[in-house]
Amino acid sequence: MTDSPTPAPRSRLRSVLPDLAPWRASADFRRLWLAGLVTTFGSFLTFVALPVQIKELTGSAAAVGAIGAVELVPLIVFGLYGGALADALDKRKLILWTEAGQAVLSAALLVNALLPTPAIWPLYVVAALSSALVSVQRPALDALLPRIVAHDHLPAAASLNALRWQVGGVAGPALAGVVVAYAGLGWAYGADLVTFVVSVALAVGLAPSPASHEAAKPSLKAIAEGARYAWSRKELLGTYVVDIAAMLFALPLAVLPFLADELNAPWSLGLMYAAMPAGAMVVSLTSGWTSRVHRHGQAVVLAAALWGVAVAAAGVSPNVWLVLLFLALGGAADMVSGVFRGVMWNQTIPDELRGRLAGIELLSYSVGPQLGQTYTGGVAAWKGVRTSVWSGGLLCVGAVGLLALCLPKLMTYDARTNEHAVRLREQRRTAAAPPAPATAPAEG
Repeated sequence: MTDSPTPAPRSRLRSVLPDLAPWRASADFRRLWLAGLVTTFGSFLTFVALPVQIKELTGSAAAVGAIGAVELVPLIVFGLYGGALADALDKRKLILWTEAGQAVLSAALLVNALLPTPAIWPLYVVAALSSALVSVQRPALDALLPRIVAHDHLPAAASLNALRWQVGGVAGPALAGVVVAYAGLGWAYGADLVTFVVSVALAVGLAPSPASHEAAKPSLKAIAEGARYAWSRKELLGTYVVDIAAMLFALPLAVLPFLADELNAPWSLGLMYAAMPAGAMVVSLTSGWTSRVHRHGQAVVLAAALWGVAVAAAGVSPNVWLVLLFLALGGAADMVSGVFRGVMWNQTIPDELRGRLAGIELLSYSVGPQLGQTYTGGVAAWKGVRTSVWSGGLLCVGAVGLLALCLPKLMTYDARTNEHAVRLREQRRTAAAPPAPATAPAEG
């Protein structure tokens, strides 16, 4: 008996590189991916420019952290209602109108930045309104994905979408640091406005995506129905609370401008904002392995704990390059957690509930960061920037470990055997199967 041949290097490479099957198979996925890439690039310009402008106008870490506070209420209200809207209305229309609204808000930031004396209050108003629009749009985007991508391609689509975000997340902040420092805030806001116009033009070509026949009309009753379903699925509930804990305690974004100053490296601010997306991008570029992982709950918990460890290490590092390294490692861990959270959601939630559950998902991965900015900024003002970072990382590790003990269904989740994953997989296969040929009548 001869030995089996060694796999060719090209085959090994393909097993690691991102799976492009969703890109090749779905024109709507390509449009959404490109529109999202353009929008993400511009949004990260504003993501850096806005806290820098508040820091320049107030000099207060608490004022920068307050961005998260003003975004929180619209995030909760419109996230839940946006999920109900995504189930009841055409998802394409929701995406287009909310994207156009974001363009108007970018124009408002640009006008304010060009004033001889920019006002502080419009920055918070725009942050709140932008949070509302994102909260309406994101459930529609999430609910649309399983409709335009084959069930077995969903892990690959999640990785490709994350890669899109990371490309913008690396290039946007890195460029924003240079643009804000040398060209001014107006250029950052102006570029963001242009990207929203381009993304609207791309999204116009999406096919209509009307409501499912089983979808409930948007109402408090419909929202409550989605919440009850989420509560009944303890493995889903686990993904929500683990991410909230990780982002609440260990998201240092609000204090990065002050950390750069403490390290006597203000030039590194753009790199700090870009470091986490850069680490995440490395994971996405080597994401072929994710389709071979089936115990997604364990992967979520382990990655969230590693995120906390990396943030704590960044908080005690005395050198700016070590800080950048640990931020990048944290971004890589957060990316792993995000991929498997998304796969669990997309592969187990019924279509008629997808929008409402997407609204709850939005809260799970957005409320944590908003509260986290307020928490980190407050601790920094009280105990110092470094303490707010390293202590938050350690609290994250402890909270994630406690949640893992309290949520055994999350730790035992297996995509191959979970009843909800099996049921939805069979439904998708049945819907995609060609109809049986008609039987010819027998001759008399």
